[in-house]
Amino acid sequence: MPALGCGGLILVVVVALIAGVDPREILGLLGNSGQVSTEPGTEAPTGPPPTDQLGQFASVVLADTETRWGEIFAASGARYEPPRLVLFDQAVESACGFASSASGPFYCPLDHKVYLDLSFFNELDRRFGASGDFAAAYVIAHEVGHHVQNLMGLSEKVRSAQERASSEGEANALSVQLELQADCLAGVWGHHANRERDFIEPGDFEEGLRAASAIGDDRLQRRTRGTIQPESFTHGSSAQRASWLRRGLESGDANACNTFEGG
Repeated sequence: MPALGCGGLILVVVVALIAGVDPREILGLLGNSGQVSTEPGTEAPTGPPPTDQLGQFASVVLADTETRWGEIFAASGARYEPPRLVLFDQAVESACGFASSASGPFYCPLDHKVYLDLSFFNELDRRFGASGDFAAAYVIAHEVGHHVQNLMGLSEKVRSAQERASSEGEANALSVQLELQADCLAGVWGHHANRERDFIEPGDFEEGLRAASAIGDDRLQRRTRGTIQPESFTHGSSAQRASWLRRGLESGDANACNTFEGG
């Protein structure tokens, strides 16, 4: 069987979700018949090409975010420049510096790349109980949300404001606002992906909301420290993350994601 391109992979995922089947099972069957080509804009400098199930899934999600954000940007007369995807194992060197698996998925604004250690998704399920395809898709879409912020100049504005901040707590608060906005933008993608393809069911949204809640600062601090210190939050509480993701999912409007004015 010939290798599947982006369009073929997306079709596989759509059909699988409509049929109520885990897309990774189908992708795994296809992977036994032939190699899946590395998609344009995707690279894996320290790990294998995305021929494994999770790698293929990440490529499919990234391809769909490119389509949706391309449409959103075009509607406002702008051009969307998609990020590149880097899959890595254990550690990776980015333009933002060295990172290990402990860092989890991240976006580097200096090289416009989304870095994914695919073992994180197993941890999301095993350690935090946030399983499901949309939970994994939310994590990827969140990092793409940071790319959108970077293209809009918001990331640089926040970094400048953090440098001028009078305290660590003030700088952390700005980080929280940036992260919550990325959560909301991930929801915007989910809204448009569902509207265009109608393959995301209500239960899938709940998977994403559970994932957002699972990686809230308060829950992580309680798990690792036994206490909660709101002034040290950098990503937002579980309730905040789930709330802003839901706002994006329900509105589909990036303008509704202004976390810097609260609401």
